[in-house]
Amino acid sequence: MLFFGSGPQSPRRRSREKAILITILIVYALYFLFFANTSGRRRAAAVYEGVVSQGGPNRDSRSGQATPLHEMRNFEKDFVVASMKDDDVSWLFEFFPEWHKSIYVVNDPKAHLTVKLNKGRESMVYLTYIIDNYDDLPESMLFIHSKRYQWHNDDPYYDGVPVLRNFQVSYLQEQGYVNLRCAWVLGCPTEIKPYTDTHRDAVHAGVYYKNGFMELFPGVEVPEEVGVSCCAQFGVTKWKVLERPKSDYERYRKWLSETTLPDDLSGRIMEYSWHMIFGKDPIHCPSAEECYCKVFGLIQAPDCRKVDDPENTVFE
Repeated sequence: MLFFGSGPQSPRRRSREKAILITILIVYALYFLFFANTSGRRRAAAVYEGVVSQGGPNRDSRSGQATPLHEMRNFEKDFVVASMKDDDVSWLFEFFPEWHKSIYVVNDPKAHLTVKLNKGRESMVYLTYIIDNYDDLPESMLFIHSKRYQWHNDDPYYDGVPVLRNFQVSYLQEQGYVNLRCAWVLGCPTEIKPYTDTHRDAVHAGVYYKNGFMELFPGVEVPEEVGVSCCAQFGVTKWKVLERPKSDYERYRKWLSETTLPDDLSGRIMEYSWHMIFGKDPIHCPSAEECYCKVFGLIQAPDCRKVDDPENTVFE
């Protein structure tokens, strides 16, 4: 603390003390301007790091000794997250403390949760989670990508927070499976025609889908058309997962591991198969009215707005 004399002061001394006071005020102003405003982000990061390092209920992402989910589960809602080593997943901890997080780091063999083979994009993570926890799954699971802002998030700003925040778990429990994307752009009403698709320079699984389907679903007739909104983010319930034996999921993972198709194509085939794995028809394209109303609760029933063009997203 600074103390100033109380006796007579020269003009020079008074000027010096004024300069000191002004300097102190400037320092405090700069502190609050540049540091105090970041406190929210720091707290979020601290929560994330603290949860991981202290072995709290979400200690399933970056460090610590592996603990099988069935040995520690005391939750009923889980985010199953496919991530890369440098991805920032702190937003999940900041905005969704009520959800457990199973965060897989596919390119870090030392991560607490990872995969033996980084292949098939997010599909290897999703299948690994289901297989490893098949006997003790939580009631509701959201299978998602790690980044907050993604072009395929069904939000005007491509922000994952409102998508997950508005998600209706009660509707998921009714349906068993729901896609996290309502917009029909990419995937609906028809994305793949297994019998007629030809090779394209752009990544497209159509020409390879027929053979892939036959290996994934032996004995099931290959559909004429397949359609579902992209891009492999969805919710599924425990009861829906258990409608299939564990061996089915092991077969899917075995195919993914052994296929000679490149990573992007094998992942794309899985992307357009998840809805059928969980009991939906080959073409699963709910109307925008139904999707925004029931999946996200954005158009309040019973006055759900009619939507003529399902390719356009609708928000209130």
